[in-house]
Amino acid sequence: MSSFPIQFLHKERLPSTGCLVIPGRLGLDQLLHFEKLFTGRQITWLIEESAHYDPALSNHLQKSGSGAMFSATDAAPAAAGAQLQSYLTNGGVLIYVPGNSTTQNATACHIPSSHLKALCAFGLPILPVAIDCPRESSLYVERLSSLPLAVICIAPLIAAADSNVAAFQQALFEANGEAYSTRSILKNSLAMVLLQGLKKNFSKHRIIDGADDTEFSYGTILAASIVLSKFIRAETEKSRVAIVLPPGKAGLIANLAVVFAGKTPVNLNFSAGHDAIKSSIRQADVDRFITADPFVRKVSSFPWPPNRDLIFIERVLPTLRKKIVTWGIISKILPSAVLGLMLGLNKRRGEDEATLLFTSGSSGEPKGVVLSHRNVLANVCQFGSRLHMPHGSTILGCLPLFHSFGCTVTLWFPVIEGINMVTYPSPLETKRLAELIALHQINIFLSTPTFLRGYMKRIEPAQLSSLELVVTGAEKLPQSLAHAFEEKFGVRPQEGYGLTETSPATNVNLPDPTPIANTVTLPSSRHGSVGQLLPGMAIKLTDPATEKSIPINQQGLIWLKGANVFAGYLGDPKKTTEVLTSDGWFRTGDVGHMDEDGFLYIEGRISRFSKIAGEMVPHETVEAAINKVLGLDSEAERRIAVVGVPDEQKGEAILLLSTIAGPALEQECIDLRYKLLDEGLSSLWCPKRIIPVTEIPVLASGKLDIKSCENLARQNA
Repeated sequence: MSSFPIQFLHKERLPSTGCLVIPGRLGLDQLLHFEKLFTGRQITWLIEESAHYDPALSNHLQKSGSGAMFSATDAAPAAAGAQLQSYLTNGGVLIYVPGNSTTQNATACHIPSSHLKALCAFGLPILPVAIDCPRESSLYVERLSSLPLAVICIAPLIAAADSNVAAFQQALFEANGEAYSTRSILKNSLAMVLLQGLKKNFSKHRIIDGADDTEFSYGTILAASIVLSKFIRAETEKSRVAIVLPPGKAGLIANLAVVFAGKTPVNLNFSAGHDAIKSSIRQADVDRFITADPFVRKVSSFPWPPNRDLIFIERVLPTLRKKIVTWGIISKILPSAVLGLMLGLNKRRGEDEATLLFTSGSSGEPKGVVLSHRNVLANVCQFGSRLHMPHGSTILGCLPLFHSFGCTVTLWFPVIEGINMVTYPSPLETKRLAELIALHQINIFLSTPTFLRGYMKRIEPAQLSSLELVVTGAEKLPQSLAHAFEEKFGVRPQEGYGLTETSPATNVNLPDPTPIANTVTLPSSRHGSVGQLLPGMAIKLTDPATEKSIPINQQGLIWLKGANVFAGYLGDPKKTTEVLTSDGWFRTGDVGHMDEDGFLYIEGRISRFSKIAGEMVPHETVEAAINKVLGLDSEAERRIAVVGVPDEQKGEAILLLSTIAGPALEQECIDLRYKLLDEGLSSLWCPKRIIPVTEIPVLASGKLDIKSCENLARQNA
């Protein structure tokens, strides 16, 4: 057992004056320690009259102190707050006790928004308290006995004049992030945790390569990765090794081997342009490239280095077959700790570099994103604890390994958590992917809206009947596409959000939990949002024009903080300081807001806003309105794109790139303007000109290629 079953952070923030204490959650085990914080002070338990409690907790509340009741539907909460003020005299504390609720695992706030609004409307000083319970959201490889029952973090006091839902949420999330960041696994080595995952799932779980239908146990993958790691260590001098492979057994073994060799895998984007690829290779400073003969022939346009720099994995592994058999026996017999010591897997850990990814370059040259062992392990834990899939589940891995979701969620996550994995080298071959989903009864499918559109035309509903969770990222999920997919296949795609710099996942919608009697079911999905924050994430917003902090329920530039946030760009301190503060806040470059239930809405990239006559105009909102009035099918390929260009009179003007523009461009623009005005769009938001193009530039991930769109607009403006 842990020496400290309950840990406290920031006791110094406890005010000596009276206040309303609002914990994000509070079970009996936590409450027994929690009330000790206020020893010697008058405690009054605050109960919402319609709430339900576990009998043991209810009995303790009745015996241990005085109580007060309130109603979330009270029409005059300020008057109720004035009556409650008497409980705060002489340093007394009013402690709100949340009732029973059904939530997604590892949710920071178990309080219904109606109750929270009433509490904040009392006009009392509020002390938010975050309670993280690691044993409820641990990774499969963690020993529960080594984890504390709870980490309780005290947030700074919110003055009565500033008490509102947005202020409470922001403070609670930041305190929860601090609590989450104390988890001992975050100090560990990614290599060691991967080894533990492979050991635990040695013969229970497997990888199936859909390209050739070969199947391997995780034990075989472990042995092959260990042997190849020794080969890599002998063959390379640099600390990083490039990998140019699609998803599959070779890509998995290559990445594991590089990590086990104590080096950094660099999965290169082979779909990028020559300049971007050469820039990534130069920045990464690699001397060897792991690839395969068939792939070299298939991607002939890649600027391949001389053959002496290439490690052909399908040539090397057969020569190591005897060693693989030997290490298969050794790795099955020896405990993980002994194996890790023999292989030296704990030399790099915590804040050390674990993997290097490059941004897509949608708005400039690729930037090298250095992710530490702590970053990757945090995100695997965050995503895994919220996903909470039962063992024996199967995930489809078809996203490119150079894509941050493909790297963390369909590479490291299944190995660590013990999930079967079916791989395929391309996310575009929907017919074959649907066959694999049906054949192997896949439960979890991660994709992008662009790739998801391919399933709407040629795939039969029965082929995807096994899917329980479909999550999209990388671009906005059109609600019309989500509705159409759900109607056809019976499962609604859930939109998530993340960035390469956040390892990547920060938010995700999930199906609402199954209601339980005598509990309040809190929502975990909301159409149009990117979902609630993952455990351990904090958020703040700033005004894009003034850079001053604003409430998180107002439109602003989104900043995120957490153990999964990177420490900086490779060799570029200038760009690093542009997006990272000294205390770890990351400037996402996205504009949005959060609602009262904690759902985040992304309104667009700051680079996809135009400031026209002092007003912020979101390009994506304008595009959605144009798609609607023109009757464009959101399930089809992109037909339009909005671009902002300098304008002498109003600062910027909106131009529309269109693949459907006819010869009468001026009249078409006038007609479009009237249609948009009829929809209620401001005249400032209407396109000034239409520019005909043969196609709308997009990246391999499906994201709009902003840089190329801007170039097209400049050439024609």
